[in-house]
Amino acid sequence: MVARRSSLTDAANAGKFRLDDKTAIVTGGGSGIGRAIALLFAAQGAKVRILDVNEAAAGATRDDIAGAGGSASAHKCDVTEQAEVKTVFAELFRRDRVHLLINNAGVSHIGTVETTTEQDFDRLMRVNVKGFYNCMQAVVAHMKEQGGGVILNLASIAGSQGLADRFAYSMSKGAIIAMTYSVARDYLSSGIRCNCISPARVHTPFVDDYLRKNYPGREQEMFAKLATAQPIGRMGEPEEIAALALFLCSDEAGFITGVDYPIDGGFINLRG
Repeated sequence: MVARRSSLTDAANAGKFRLDDKTAIVTGGGSGIGRAIALLFAAQGAKVRILDVNEAAAGATRDDIAGAGGSASAHKCDVTEQAEVKTVFAELFRRDRVHLLINNAGVSHIGTVETTTEQDFDRLMRVNVKGFYNCMQAVVAHMKEQGGGVILNLASIAGSQGLADRFAYSMSKGAIIAMTYSVARDYLSSGIRCNCISPARVHTPFVDDYLRKNYPGREQEMFAKLATAQPIGRMGEPEEIAALALFLCSDEAGFITGVDYPIDGGFINLRG
């Protein structure tokens, strides 16, 4: 009897969260969370267009997808350059209808308002805010013409929480959350859903590079300290963020728009 229930459940879930016949643009898909999203979306049937300023990294993700039997292409794109974004997106539109945009390309920064230089500030605004704007502006008209789509923005809990030494980064991620709400509101009638994900600390190459640069010889000690800042006792993994992204971009999430989803190991609600 137990086996029978299990087989029925497997049958019911067999088609869940599939992205067959859909095309997804993933910015920053060459590494970290973007790479994990690209790999998972391809495994779920999507044709994935990997955009990254690092052409070799984008190509490596594409090759891994192809090696697993998936469909992907790699494209060099600096999301801060509007003309370049429009050119790359126009080429993708000529090839396919684009159903999904995952705005993920971004940079981090550590510092207070006093220690943040003008160059630091401008860089965060250019990549994390203007880059997201450029990609959304490039895709919205196409999605309207095609009857709808899904935009998913990668924000951070830094955009809604007071975190030490994250002045410019928090500013940029707060802007992403606000842009998400605005786009969701403006394009309801066009069939475009727009949500964002706000992770806490995730174990990506950025974390390892940061520890090597700032704490040589103390990497393991500081990694443990950063990991336990999340009440659950560890950092998130890129694949966990990708799983939430998959749900929000799937047809099963069709009733969800205009929402910021924390995925934070209890950071917001369970601290202290």
